[in-house]
Amino acid sequence: MGLVVKDDGWRIPDRVWARMKPLLPEPPAHPLGCHRPRVPDRDAMNAILLVLRSGMQWNALNATGICSCSSAYRRFREWAEAGVFLEFWRQGLLAYDNKHGIEWEWLALDGALGKASLGGELTGPNPTDRAKRGRNDRSSPRARASRSRSRPRART
Repeated sequence: MGLVVKDDGWRIPDRVWARMKPLLPEPPAHPLGCHRPRVPDRDAMNAILLVLRSGMQWNALNATGICSCSSAYRRFREWAEAGVFLEFWRQGLLAYDNKHGIEWEWLALDGALGKASLGGELTGPNPTDRAKRGRNDRSSPRARASRSRSRPRART
């Protein structure tokens, strides 16, 4: 028994699950033919969506009692590779478009998240420099400073 003991409205409703379930791939066969029963798909999906919605760590699922973190993450990888979440997203967009309408011609997407490698002078100074000039005794390889400021002893 974990921290989540009742349905407070965050679990997948029956009508939504009825549309999601047919999109899930068949579970892979176990190579030995015997194993512990798989966590039910609905419980695994509830756990995955809880992690994605709340931003909690996968390991925190163990305390909730919904599903173990390893089962949820394994199922997440399995379904992501099968394209399940992309299909959920696509069908959700189409359902919203049918109900409310999406003005597709006004949408734009920009995925530029990298550095401006050819920006040159237009990119401005590095904000971590803070207008520092030259070297100081902390960064100089020749003059090593110590906290006591004592002179180094001569070699004997």
